[in-house]
Amino acid sequence: MNTVSTVNGGISFWYAQEGTPTPREPLPGDATADVCIVGGGYTGLWTAYYLKKAVPFLNITVLEAKFCGYGASGRNGGWLYNGIAGRDRYAKLHGHDAAVRLQKAMNSTVDEVIAVAAEEDIDADIHRGGVLEVAHTPAQLARLKDFHSVEIAFGETDRILRGARETAERVHVTGAIGSTWTPHGARLHPVKLVKGLADTVEALGVTLHESTPVTEIKPKHAVTPYGTVRAPYILRCTEGFTANLKGHKRTWLPMNSSMIATEPLPRSVWDTIGWDGRETLGDMAHAYVYAQRTADDRIALGGRGVPYRYASAAARAGDGRTRPATVEALRDLLVRLFPTTAGARVDHTWSGVLGVPRDWCATVSLDRSTGLGWAGGYVGSGVATANLAARTLRDLIQQDSGQAGPTELTALPWVNHKVRRWEPEPLRWLGVHSMYAAYRAADRREATSPRPGTDPIAKVADRIAGRH
Repeated sequence: MNTVSTVNGGISFWYAQEGTPTPREPLPGDATADVCIVGGGYTGLWTAYYLKKAVPFLNITVLEAKFCGYGASGRNGGWLYNGIAGRDRYAKLHGHDAAVRLQKAMNSTVDEVIAVAAEEDIDADIHRGGVLEVAHTPAQLARLKDFHSVEIAFGETDRILRGARETAERVHVTGAIGSTWTPHGARLHPVKLVKGLADTVEALGVTLHESTPVTEIKPKHAVTPYGTVRAPYILRCTEGFTANLKGHKRTWLPMNSSMIATEPLPRSVWDTIGWDGRETLGDMAHAYVYAQRTADDRIALGGRGVPYRYASAAARAGDGRTRPATVEALRDLLVRLFPTTAGARVDHTWSGVLGVPRDWCATVSLDRSTGLGWAGGYVGSGVATANLAARTLRDLIQQDSGQAGPTELTALPWVNHKVRRWEPEPLRWLGVHSMYAAYRAADRREATSPRPGTDPIAKVADRIAGRH
């Protein structure tokens, strides 16, 4: 591999394409607002958008530590899809029908994002090709078939199961023996979306203060080094950087994910791969992979590198640099999936953090007694989920302020879900690293086993994770 020209870090490849923005002016001093949103990523910006659209006279302030989209919103794999973290647990807690309503809300959220982007003239390279998830081993194929059946049971009746030949006709992934496809997904350029959203909400009259880190959130107060914003509603939309806030070191775990982007690939390579539908692509491995074919014909591919840094240190990082061993592992995975990319240059590699609650369930909440709200814990599925969370926060605030009553969104089972905090160190570090070591070991064992069942090591990892 030619690593000399590979850019490592610098936030993300997406920003390398679009240019790193000059931050807007920081908070000049103490201020007041009707709603103060902490965090200028997808969740915060979508929430500002929907609140301002619903109640144009609202005074809304967004506080962002760096610049809008600096975190996961500007680093992710560009998967706009209908997955939501924790649905199966919500089915156990609230019943199957409640989880079906949540899933249908996520299905329609993909449509919502595409529609608003078009309405607001945000060109984010959106291509609706659906989501293709492939299996490489008998164990993966068994999981894939179970996954397909479960999705059908949750109302996704338009999901399709494909064999090896049909999969290869869509995307020629070496060794794929089956796949499942849903139309509820699209590929996009993450930074084009987040920059478009920031410009849109600013044009609507929302105040954006960048280079303004919030150090503490308390009822009616968002505290920064430059002053305090006072507002009846303070909304925490900080995802993987939540551990930076006072009192939130163990609220959500900042899980690391890493990506590479190749150079634009020639037509000869695409002739062997296919991928003309530009589906987002994943697999059924425990240490999963996620990929897209970009608008300029690169492959952007991601997976887990160093999953977690001691004492939530990744939440204080931000340069996006990736260990050489992780880059090599992602490169090897790329070539294993698509051998004709062996001679392709990797133009960029980067990393970022996502938010993981202790029970791996995404949530959206508003405490009516304090006016504190929050949304997140998306576990890597936030591109679409952030939009549903934002519309739900809008409805919760309107309900609380007496401007509207309960809605279908405020009745979804993830609303006001409570979860315990993560363990203190060193238990947190030991648990996460043990979990991912077990998942990687399970993948290795499954790769050489003809048995269809999930490797027992992976089941132990699931118990460590607290997913079941």
